[in-house]
Amino acid sequence: MPEGKSRTRQALQPIKRARGLTDFLNELNEVQRGAVTATSGPVMVLAGAGSGKTRVITYRIAYLIRNEGVSPANILALTFTNKAAGEMRHRVDSLLRHGSAGGLWIGTFHSIFARLLRNYIDLLGFSRNFTIFDADDSKSLIRQSMTDLNISHDSVPVNTIQGIISRAKNSFIKPGEFQRSAGDYNQQKAAVIYEHYDRKLKENNALDFDDLLIKPIELFNQFPRVLEELQDMFHYILIDEYQDTNRAQYLAAKMLGARRRNIFVVGDDAQSIYSWRGADITNILNFQDDYKEAKTFKLIENYRSTGNILKAANSVISRNVRQIRKELVSHRNTGEPLTLMEAQDERREAEKVGERINSLRMKQGYEYSAFAVFYRTNAQSRVIEDIMRRLRIPYRIFGSVSFYKRKEIKDAVAYLRFILNDRDTESLLRILNFPPRKIGDVSVARLREFAEEKGISLYEAIKRAEEGGFQQRLVNALASFAGVIDKLESMAETATVYEVLSELFTLTSIPLLLQAENTAESLARYENLLELLSMARDFSDHNPDGSSLRDFLENISLASNYDEAQDSDNYVSLMTVHAAKGLEFPVVFITGLEEKLFPLNAYEPEQLEEERRLFYVAMTRAQEKIFLSWAQTRYQYGQPHYCLKSMFIGEIDASIVQKESGAYLSDIQAKERQGGQPVSRPELARRQDLAAAPSAPESRPKPQAAGIRKGTMVHHAVFGSGTVLDVQGTGAKQKVRIQFRSAGEKTLMVQYANLTVQR
Repeated sequence: MPEGKSRTRQALQPIKRARGLTDFLNELNEVQRGAVTATSGPVMVLAGAGSGKTRVITYRIAYLIRNEGVSPANILALTFTNKAAGEMRHRVDSLLRHGSAGGLWIGTFHSIFARLLRNYIDLLGFSRNFTIFDADDSKSLIRQSMTDLNISHDSVPVNTIQGIISRAKNSFIKPGEFQRSAGDYNQQKAAVIYEHYDRKLKENNALDFDDLLIKPIELFNQFPRVLEELQDMFHYILIDEYQDTNRAQYLAAKMLGARRRNIFVVGDDAQSIYSWRGADITNILNFQDDYKEAKTFKLIENYRSTGNILKAANSVISRNVRQIRKELVSHRNTGEPLTLMEAQDERREAEKVGERINSLRMKQGYEYSAFAVFYRTNAQSRVIEDIMRRLRIPYRIFGSVSFYKRKEIKDAVAYLRFILNDRDTESLLRILNFPPRKIGDVSVARLREFAEEKGISLYEAIKRAEEGGFQQRLVNALASFAGVIDKLESMAETATVYEVLSELFTLTSIPLLLQAENTAESLARYENLLELLSMARDFSDHNPDGSSLRDFLENISLASNYDEAQDSDNYVSLMTVHAAKGLEFPVVFITGLEEKLFPLNAYEPEQLEEERRLFYVAMTRAQEKIFLSWAQTRYQYGQPHYCLKSMFIGEIDASIVQKESGAYLSDIQAKERQGGQPVSRPELARRQDLAAAPSAPESRPKPQAAGIRKGTMVHHAVFGSGTVLDVQGTGAKQKVRIQFRSAGEKTLMVQYANLTVQR
């Protein structure tokens, strides 16, 4: 071969290799490529919904390894779920032709930090074989701490204490600091327990789930050399869903990336919807304040939704003040307008949803799996489930269980079953300690023995416990339980289901106790019980000739035995909007768009903005079509309530919202303006609401506890005596804030508090 040709070929070889190395970037758009190849210094990628967020992270990891020669062991990628971490690793392996990413640090914050702590935690006085306590373990240790401190378990719910301590840890607030800043009664008790609980964890050589986030920070602060070692190890740090990070995650990541400052975050402030579990939106909003030299890339090209869907989402989210401005653009066609459905009540709303699903299947050939129905609270699923069963539409609840299979519903229904049949031992055992009555397994075993000796039922043994030589405390608890059952049995002979269930809740204070816990889980259970009460009222109102307790329970039995999807993968997905994040569907129904439901009781600007972000998330799940629905009346707390259409509907560009009649909202607004001054959007919404509202005055809820006002002395069966500090709202939603002498400050629903005014 001539020398010249040989040299030319040798000169071309590096060029060919370089081209080969970058070929895989051709699958990215210009902004995505820019984010992937900006490998020096801090980078923030604002990834709008459906804009290819995961693709950017995985391609960047592959680019660092393949093009920049970075060892996988020097790359740390942090996610929020194991599923996201697994998908990310799989994609990187595929880009690197499998197996080339060995040693890559990729996983959730908790799993990665647990792995790091195994190497260094002995410096903090723990053994490296420490145990990780789950939520139940943590709760058990909190109970033990309360016993050690002589704090009654009845004075403040364990779940409440656990939630307060968890929030403090996620905000990186240590016990001493928390004691100095504790506010109300619950926080003051939690502060004392927090310090003792933390000490007991160390005695057990254990960390709870939150410790996995805060112990690394303690380690870095106390032992700078450890931080230096890890900073030397991790040359590049990548964080997914940065808008969901809490204070502890933010601090740990910032410390790890402080030396090289090669920190790469991907997120969307418009999808920050988890403040209730500690997420801090300021982490992403202030990223450029933390890293002045940061490069910012905005991914606004959406590959999921039609133009009209994105136009609607953009018009709504633009109302938020706290945001980084961006506007999504679609790579698809304009698409159909959004459809607004108005219904007389929530039952008719659910029927309209079901009818639309059947109609679209017949006319356009959609599978059931193409549809998703979103709602703001778990309790709303009940009516939708009922209608889906009636219309024989297969469905599944995503991220939860069917309404009738939820624990608190099964517990309440067990009460009703036992009222009808007091020989139903299974129901009896379920309700005997619901709410807690300190009747343990040993006591129940002795009661069973007593029943067998006497040849009587277990319930009869409970009523005759005094004859069995049991401790007086147990006899009193059993007598109290029997008194509740006897009263309800007598009442059930003539009263409606609604009246029986209302009295059950009053006598046992079950909803009130759940509300007092004030955790996300307990409040969801509280809402579910109130939905059961609404169901009972609805059942009584619509079945005057068949509204007995027996009829009601038969209806529930048939519903709970329904085989939701019959082992098929073709079903409609029902879920809360929170559960919908990260998913997509051709057709989306967003239901319950009413004030105080969606947005949900948003009294502060920050709360309203998060509700608006949640609505934005709901809309951007849709690929082809959105239906918006609201009900003029809705059963709440067992009473029919008049509803106002959600402000969010009025924030959507009216030119792309079509009512069922075919008229566009923009045309309706134009007619409103004819012959007079222009009508503002809020005023137009108000007029439409007034025109649509039912006129039956007798169904309006009556104010509760008219004699209760600020300064009133009251007594509560569980919390004792107290003074009313504030009264909020009217009717069935009226709340009172009370300072109890022994239980501290509580906010209670008047309807279920069963307060006695002390004159």
